Amino acid sequence: MAEGLSYSERSAILLLAVGMDRAALVLKHMTPREVQILGTNMATVGDISIGMMDEVVEEFITAVKSQTALGMDTDDYIRNVLVSALGADKANSILDRILQGGSTKGIEQLKWLDTRSIADMIRLEHPQIVATILSLMESEQAAEVVMFLPEAMRADLFMRIATMKGVQPSALRELDQIMEQQLTGSDNVKSTNIGGIDAVANILNFMDGGATDLVMNEITEHRAELAQEIQEKMFTFEDLSTIDERGMQTLLREVSTSQLLLALRGVGDDLKSKIFNNMSKRAAEMLRDDLEASPPAKLSEVELAQKDILAIAKKLADAGEIMLGTGGDELV
Repeated sequence: MAEGLSYSERSAILLLAVGMDRAALVLKHMTPREVQILGTNMATVGDISIGMMDEVVEEFITAVKSQTALGMDTDDYIRNVLVSALGADKANSILDRILQGGSTKGIEQLKWLDTRSIADMIRLEHPQIVATILSLMESEQAAEVVMFLPEAMRADLFMRIATMKGVQPSALRELDQIMEQQLTGSDNVKSTNIGGIDAVANILNFMDGGATDLVMNEITEHRAELAQEIQEKMFTFEDLSTIDERGMQTLLREVSTSQLLLALRGVGDDLKSKIFNNMSKRAAEMLRDDLEASPPAKLSEVELAQKDILAIAKKLADAGEIMLGTGGDELV
């Protein structure tokens, strides 16, 4: 049955169950990366029995009934849900973007391009424009774009993002028009809350380890205090040991054994113990044996597996299903 399926696979089955037209309407409200993930799962989910589909649909209906907003003020409901799921700071950032309405049509279209094309399109723009565009992207996509930009630009861009205080709606509309020409909102609305230390830390978390080190070293040379603030916000693979037991079990359900086997090469005993303790005894023993017997792997492959798992962890955290702590911070 549906037991053992990941959340992405369950979502794919649900979309297959509701039919092409309804699935298309749902996908319109998702980010490009979410569409790619769901599309891949829809194509690869394999044989689906009627019983499995019924189980997934019933699970969805039960969840909707327990979370419906009927009879509530819509604005308050959205605000309360976002604050509860993401925390006040991140929720307010999202609400700021919602207040902009449809004023970022051109920038949203830009997100559908492949990352190399985006980098080619923006590399000759003013660094502040490039920094603003990167701030408006999903962190993982922004990290990929940065890797196609000249190395000499990167530290300056991250310093601009980290010290960005916001963008006025008029400036955002003008930027959007520039992007739309290459491929609207009220001046009374407060500036959009984009950029900042968190944005830089999130983007750097998705970049190659060597490239991240080069950027951080250059930022440290120019602005040591800013570099320290960024470093404190970055969440590394080792920091997964700060997740509570329930959260770790949720994460492990979404991670494949092959990913985990590769990602655990050379990590500290604390994280290994945390992972083993939240698996079944048999699964933990098999993973230990596989780790001991596996041949050496390339560092780049290990880092990629770790970043993939971190990306899964962040998606679960954004959905409110787990809580991520950072470098010694307690979870509350």
